[in-house]
Amino acid sequence: MKVALSTSVIQRGKTGVAQYVFALVRALLPHAADHAFTLFVLEEDLPLFAFARDRMTLTPVPERFRPAVKNIRWHQTVLPRLVREQGIEVLHVPSYRRMLWPRPCALVATIHDLAPFHVAGKYDFARMFYGRVVVRRLARRQDEIIAISDNTARDIERFFGRPRTRLNVIHNGLDHARFSPAGRDAAKPSVAARWGLDRPFFLYVSRLEHPAKNHVRLIAAFNQFKAATRSDWLLALGGSDWHGAAAIHAAARESPFAADIRFLGFVDDALLPTLYRAAAVFVYPSLYEGFGFPPVEAMACGCPVISSTRGSLAEVVADAAVTIEPEDVAGLADALRRAATDAALRTQLQTAGFRNARRFDWARNAEQVLAVYAAARRRGELACARPPRR
Repeated sequence: MKVALSTSVIQRGKTGVAQYVFALVRALLPHAADHAFTLFVLEEDLPLFAFARDRMTLTPVPERFRPAVKNIRWHQTVLPRLVREQGIEVLHVPSYRRMLWPRPCALVATIHDLAPFHVAGKYDFARMFYGRVVVRRLARRQDEIIAISDNTARDIERFFGRPRTRLNVIHNGLDHARFSPAGRDAAKPSVAARWGLDRPFFLYVSRLEHPAKNHVRLIAAFNQFKAATRSDWLLALGGSDWHGAAAIHAAARESPFAADIRFLGFVDDALLPTLYRAAAVFVYPSLYEGFGFPPVEAMACGCPVISSTRGSLAEVVADAAVTIEPEDVAGLADALRRAATDAALRTQLQTAGFRNARRFDWARNAEQVLAVYAAARRRGELACARPPRR
């Protein structure tokens, strides 16, 4: 097959969707001898895909098409022409925000979540309207849709009216070579030297987005935990500033324990496993997730996990985490206290976390995705032969 992936939704590599795209491309590389893969990549993102350059074709996309509105227009006007010119048989757009209306060939899309239907104020009005109204119509134009969880599949059926029989649930994978407990002893001094985290710490890795990622309530719960226990534990927040980040920074500044709250900024992929290994407890209080990479990554690295169960998180963390209601600050504070003071609980969570993390594998994911491409090509053969509707 001649398959193309549009990668312009990766936000310079600093989002969960970016991690999905990078991991999927890596997992597809062993199949490049049997299929021809083309990646459409914004010019400044090309170095991020250097690992695929020898086995896949990288087609540059001019930087002027990076802004969201211009990028949507490029997908709807320029990309269909490029696909036809290159004889692409299947086009995979790994985010609902850029799904195509024209049908230059068989179309596959990955939908990670339908957060605009669940979290009020997650985005500005225009993005919320696009996610709730425009995307519903675009979804009906796709030959195949990949949902990364059963929860997302239920949402697609509920909000978009696409039958479950027309959806492919393929869980995200995990790179077990990268995310493992190996080197836990060496991780602590390394992290202490780099970030000054020289005491036990709770870790939350997520972009600093308010209210969706729930940092403000986590800081409030941390305040309660510190006041009740007089513990020397720290709270480390890894991630880039995003929508609403000012509210998170303000909550930290106003905390009576501000000196024990550390902002790490964006954590490079290469450093992430070491950070997980050094953390005493990983906490993930998000208000909604389509999947949730970080809790599973932390589990694979031997870090006990406290997690929300919103969205797909209950499905992903299963019985391997202390689960909390993310809007219950007192309940979250109690979970922090239990995890910090009960060594036996942390050991139990480590064991359960290792077992749970084994469920997720990128090689298996890639094989399932290839099967979806083949099904889309069969379904889209007639669409490839027809000119697009105007």
